[in-house]
Amino acid sequence: MGQSFRPRRPGKPPVRSDAELDEMVRRMRAEQSGPGSYREQSLKIHGWICAKCGREFELNNLHLLTVHHRDGNHHNNPPDGSNWENLCVWCHDDEHSRGVLGDYLDDRSKK
Repeated sequence: MGQSFRPRRPGKPPVRSDAELDEMVRRMRAEQSGPGSYREQSLKIHGWICAKCGREFELNNLHLLTVHHRDGNHHNNPPDGSNWENLCVWCHDDEHSRGVLGDYLDDRSKK
């Protein structure tokens, strides 16, 4: 996995065992991909199309369509889909890199 460019939170993160981390990953994957997951709900509500570039997806490439949380909170999953938009992996990367670039440029302007 690549290096994260998100700002670090103050303080040290809690130390977790490998078993705790494995369980956390299992739980998160189940929330994101199973039947009734927010991804499945978003695909039903918003369709198999990227909200940014308009690319349409089929079953064989649907894994390239992701769910973007508009407010950045992955735990905010209202059933009406108002916090989600389906973005292809390229547009999703672009969306997140804009914030990183903006933060970087804003920090540079303060110096």
